[in-house]
Amino acid sequence: MLTSPVTTAKRRARVRAPELVGRGWLNTGDKQVNLTDLRGKIVLLDFWTFCCINCLHVLDELRPLEEEFEDVLVTIGVHSPKFVHEADEQALRDAVERYEVHHPVLDDPELTTWQNYAVKAWPTLVLVDPEGYVVHVAAGEGHVEALRTIIKELSEEHDTKGTLHRGDGPYVPPPAPDTVLRFPAKAITTPNNTLLVSDSAHHSLVELDGETIVRRIGTGERGRQDGTQPTFSEPAGLTTIPQQVADRVGYHVVVADTVNHLLRGVNLDTGEVTTIAGTGEQWRDGDTDGDADKIDLTSPWDVAWWRNGVAIAMAGNHTLGFFDPVTRQVSRLAGTTVEGLNDGPKDEAFFAQTSGLAADGDRLWMVDSETSALRYLENGQVRSVIGEGLFSFGHRDGQADEALLQHPLGVTVLPDGSVAISDTYNGAIRRYDPATNEVSTIATGIAEPSDVVIADGELLVVASAGHRIEQLAANITKIIGDAHEVKRPPTDIAPGELELAVVFTPPTGSKLDDRYGPSTRLEITSSPPELILDGAGVGTNLSRTIKINNKITQGVLHVVAQAASCTDDPSVEHPACRLTRQDWGVPVRVTDTGPNRLPLMMGGMDEA
Repeated sequence: MLTSPVTTAKRRARVRAPELVGRGWLNTGDKQVNLTDLRGKIVLLDFWTFCCINCLHVLDELRPLEEEFEDVLVTIGVHSPKFVHEADEQALRDAVERYEVHHPVLDDPELTTWQNYAVKAWPTLVLVDPEGYVVHVAAGEGHVEALRTIIKELSEEHDTKGTLHRGDGPYVPPPAPDTVLRFPAKAITTPNNTLLVSDSAHHSLVELDGETIVRRIGTGERGRQDGTQPTFSEPAGLTTIPQQVADRVGYHVVVADTVNHLLRGVNLDTGEVTTIAGTGEQWRDGDTDGDADKIDLTSPWDVAWWRNGVAIAMAGNHTLGFFDPVTRQVSRLAGTTVEGLNDGPKDEAFFAQTSGLAADGDRLWMVDSETSALRYLENGQVRSVIGEGLFSFGHRDGQADEALLQHPLGVTVLPDGSVAISDTYNGAIRRYDPATNEVSTIATGIAEPSDVVIADGELLVVASAGHRIEQLAANITKIIGDAHEVKRPPTDIAPGELELAVVFTPPTGSKLDDRYGPSTRLEITSSPPELILDGAGVGTNLSRTIKINNKITQGVLHVVAQAASCTDDPSVEHPACRLTRQDWGVPVRVTDTGPNRLPLMMGGMDEA
């Protein structure tokens, strides 16, 4: 018989939830929020950072849960930044608006609350009961059903005890802004010599002739309606397709409809929008190749016409996809779904939230935002030009192998063969010259540039956080800037034998699904590889003993875990099944005083 997470939590020593400490609060009317003020409410802490695609997925997953339990549940976002730019107060305010965060947010730039809750990954969810005790911890996406079950159990238990208080929470919506564009994402020129802009926060497309609005495609409501009154959900990448192909398929532009997990086609003659790829469900596991209307996509962020089809930056699972408009087939172009920076054959390459694409003949340029990298795919091989990995970034010009970016979102091939990089979190446009292998800075002081487009011989920049399109006044300079690293505090571990345990409890009413083989999988690697002397690699148990090198003082443990579970009801012929998966990159410090056990929470409570 399965034991629910709530019942399990009752049997173990109860842990009081630490107080919420940070620099300030958003979405509270400038009021401080304390956990003691929330006694009687079920509190869900969402540890997130606005660069993280998995965190953005969780924001969307939580919306229906927040609505369903609005009188008993208070969600609080704890913003724990990865990049320097994310620690900026205004940048966080912009992100909270951009992604329509409708709950209070604690600004925690020093990761104080993150450390107090021993968080190890973005995103992490912590559930606190009405009496102020931690009852459940989960890392990653896909935990809504488990949370729903636990919240129902907590509601019933504390309703009976008289410790549940219903009513409104501390959320206070900020004033509604009013600008023509709101967080535009990408732009292209059309065959009519107009500019088409994805107006992301307005959930629509805007066609401009100079500064004049020709038309708006989309009602402005969040949705996925086709036709001449279409709806989108945070659209981003755009690409035109050749006229001869457009004549066959009936649309001229392909749109990456990011939060809908769809590709949409736009007929520029009629303004009609059609769904051309994706089911509207987010890819979790399973087929990536097949009929376009049967394959799930995951946060397509950009698209580019390349080699007789549409290349797709599939930010949600760190891969590249490919769509053939004529045959209406989708396939995996490159990547394994492992997040990282690994070059080589395209089927073995690691990507990290690819967010910008640009075609140049047989070469497909891309920027990986999470590794702050400029890369390309050519002749079946992936090569990195700029970028050092998930934990290094900065603003530094010079030779490409020494240059640094900070979370770039756009890349554009210029007429002279060089490449313009929208270096988003540095607020800069950078230029890479393949002829000299040099990186320089063209412009700075731009509010989160996310794309560059060439129109009538001019360079135009999508200044996303500035809510406008700017003409670029190029002034090439050389900046010898600072190098940065992600400032998450390292976790102390002991040298020698270390038990690495991924904690996972199937949701109430479910069990691990071993009908088709092992239900769990654990992959452990490290940077540097010499950190682990024995025990690295892939296995089927969620707990493993590895041997840590006592000659290495610090490094990163890379852990990928997954567990398949299904509802445990023998009367149901087809049980509901789900795959829970989480990636961790855990900075560690090897010290004789460190513990010899490292628990990582994928879902549940640690019983050790």
